[in-house]
Amino acid sequence: MPLPTPPTERLIIATAALACLLVGGCSRQEPVAAPVAAKPAQPGLVDDSRLLVPQTVGAPIGRPPWIAHVNALDLDRDGRTDLVFCEAQDSEVRWLRQTAPGVFEEQLLAASLKAPVHAEAADMDGDGDLDLLVASMGAVFPNNDRIGTIFILENDGRQNFTARAVLENTTRPVDVRAADLDGDGDLDLAVAHFGYDQGEVAWLERTGPWEFRRHVLSELSGSINVCIADFNGDARPDIVALISQQWEEVHLFENQGAGKFGSRRLWGSTNEDYGSSGLTIADLNRDGRTDIIFTNGDGFGPAATPGPRPWHSVQWLENSGDGNYRHHRIAHLPGAYSPIVADLDGDGHPDIIASTAYADWNNRNRNVISLMWFRNDGRARFEPRLLARTPKDQITLAAGDFDGTGRVSLATGGFYIYPPYDAMSRLTLWRRPTRP
Repeated sequence: MPLPTPPTERLIIATAALACLLVGGCSRQEPVAAPVAAKPAQPGLVDDSRLLVPQTVGAPIGRPPWIAHVNALDLDRDGRTDLVFCEAQDSEVRWLRQTAPGVFEEQLLAASLKAPVHAEAADMDGDGDLDLLVASMGAVFPNNDRIGTIFILENDGRQNFTARAVLENTTRPVDVRAADLDGDGDLDLAVAHFGYDQGEVAWLERTGPWEFRRHVLSELSGSINVCIADFNGDARPDIVALISQQWEEVHLFENQGAGKFGSRRLWGSTNEDYGSSGLTIADLNRDGRTDIIFTNGDGFGPAATPGPRPWHSVQWLENSGDGNYRHHRIAHLPGAYSPIVADLDGDGHPDIIASTAYADWNNRNRNVISLMWFRNDGRARFEPRLLARTPKDQITLAAGDFDGTGRVSLATGGFYIYPPYDAMSRLTLWRRPTRP
């Protein structure tokens, strides 16, 4: 049954808040919006639509799904890759368990977590199994109330989960990651609070088994993703954040030790319709330094008509190692979302894969792109290659070895809040064809 079209005002921010949401990122000079072109790839678009075979998995579609995040991991430690995903409309976190090679069984892990939009795994209690960190917005569409919650789903070792609210009454969080941020030996949290008029980036200091103290790093609204890594080589975990809405910036919070963080804006656009939509980190050019990869593809505002923009793209902030980051525009991709890095073709070079959402699906030919990869030739040149044109609106993307072959497969989730309501898919696996 189709959803009623939400008012434009509600749509402007909602989709941007749900971008990214994966993996799961500084210039001493003033950041500028003008990009430095990456080394040119081969002209034209290579059709690689036979590289991966799509397989619909999980429960059948009822109403249009709102899959806000998928995460590929071995939740039960049985040696097979599973999927954990967030269904924001149903307020559920669910598990697509691989019970035998290629056989999947869907299970409910937690219900009544209002609008969960991101789930990460970490052993938060040190008992050897994976717990889940969940960012629960409280409501997907714009809201200024402090209705968000950070949950830790505690695993009893048999994949039964107890939901523990560790931060309540907060500004609509959309991402949460774990690391020992203050060097005291336990896991703290970094959180992106999208909010609406008000938001923030914060870190939560572990003070007890399930107790945390909040420290605000930035009070800008519109943060989409946070990722954690040592960006400056001082052996301390730093935090990078992608900020959307009218800010459209990448910020780095450098760990100064003892729970103190500095703040730097690495890059920013003056275009308020830039559409920042997703962030991940990886050593893209294999120089031993962590780079930042991000997309801008949100097509919901401030223009009244949703759809692609000519500046939508996949981008790379190359870490030079001296505190500076060089901006590369990898390629144009209308509606770009959810960038990830994986060696898709097995040649030893990290490639970039991105999905799309809310592209120009109403055009007469429907010749839009749903899934794209950018093949790394080993010299920091990325060739755009088409993976799929359907299904539409794949807002979240993950990579994993679902076959036990060592080859990368993909998983996507569909999020449908805007017509047309066809060519939909709830969960899709993209696997390499079986060799004869």
